[in-house]
Amino acid sequence: MPEAVVVASKRTPLAKGYRGSFNLTRPDDLAAHAIRAALDDVPAIADEEVADVIMGCGLPEGPSGQNVGRIALLLAGLPTSVPGMTVNRFCSSGLQTIAIAAQRVIAGEADVFVAGGVESITLVQNERFRSADLQNPVLAERIPGIYYSMGLTAEIVAKRYGISREDQDRYALMSQQRVAAAQEAGWFDDDIAPITVDRAVKGKDGTVEVEEGVLVDRDECNRPNTTLEGLAKLEPVFDPEDGTVTAGNASQFADGASATVVTSAERAAKLGLEPLGYFRGFQIGGVDPDEMGIGPVVAVPRLLEAAGLTLDDIDAVELNEAFASQVLYCQRVLEIPDEKLNPMGGSIALGHPYGMTGSRMVGQLLRYLKRTGGRFGIVTMCVGGGQGAAGLFEVA
Repeated sequence: MPEAVVVASKRTPLAKGYRGSFNLTRPDDLAAHAIRAALDDVPAIADEEVADVIMGCGLPEGPSGQNVGRIALLLAGLPTSVPGMTVNRFCSSGLQTIAIAAQRVIAGEADVFVAGGVESITLVQNERFRSADLQNPVLAERIPGIYYSMGLTAEIVAKRYGISREDQDRYALMSQQRVAAAQEAGWFDDDIAPITVDRAVKGKDGTVEVEEGVLVDRDECNRPNTTLEGLAKLEPVFDPEDGTVTAGNASQFADGASATVVTSAERAAKLGLEPLGYFRGFQIGGVDPDEMGIGPVVAVPRLLEAAGLTLDDIDAVELNEAFASQVLYCQRVLEIPDEKLNPMGGSIALGHPYGMTGSRMVGQLLRYLKRTGGRFGIVTMCVGGGQGAAGLFEVA
């Protein structure tokens, strides 16, 4: 049976939603940039050898619509003979595409795929494209949690499982500090493909100017000067009276794209490519929608059982930081040691463009394992609507 390996992973920097550097940049252009950068990282692979391009997107509408996977690959210069598709499993979309690509390699369907994800929260998550008629009234009455905002579900998790505001803020501070340390050490440099864009900047007088030809070469969302005192001053967003979830202990709105090249181990060897890592499994599971953040507590045990491993065998766990409340709950139930959990920080500090995050996390995990001599790593996340996803990777 063929083995599936990751041979390249590239992403755009992450820009702040709405007021960041990508506020004039279309998501299909971001995706095309990531696809081109990932393939350019492995020049031995010809564009026409790609069997399929599979892009994840949490909000595949507006400028992310019309099958953004196919559109992006054409923008990236791949020939029209290369097909493309778009996958939506909300926050796990980017991981899901890598799993699909790897499973198709293992099935012997083809040898080379490009997977990944994209999201422009700025251009899509707004009144123009997000309207009230998206809710089915029958389901809204029967299972109302399916339509709750993710922030409200984070509040439910905090209350239902006793996750304190203080613990959430302490975790958020650690994420900011770990991202800052990783940036200082240059640990994100190999992940990022710099991009030149135009951006809109609002002046103090309210006027908006366009800055042209701006080079974006690092993530924008991290706040390295964050303090516990500053976090404690932030007001709850989703439950103003009794809530604990704030802008400081939740993932940041962000825009970005990521692409991952997945091949068979045999093809990589013939081309002289050194794999970043091996795909070793993928599992998903469902939970009650009103506490969607706990999804990893279902997916991760299934993944470990299928692989015949325990958490003791895992060197690092990238658990998406949608909200500190759900990360802490999952950490406690799964008994993940602090030193293994998100060692380079996560979405609270980096930002969370829904469709691309899973792909970003895979590249980040594999390079971390190589850098530190680790072997096994897990990428896992909660998923809007009440799901959990988890992928297992090995660095030989």
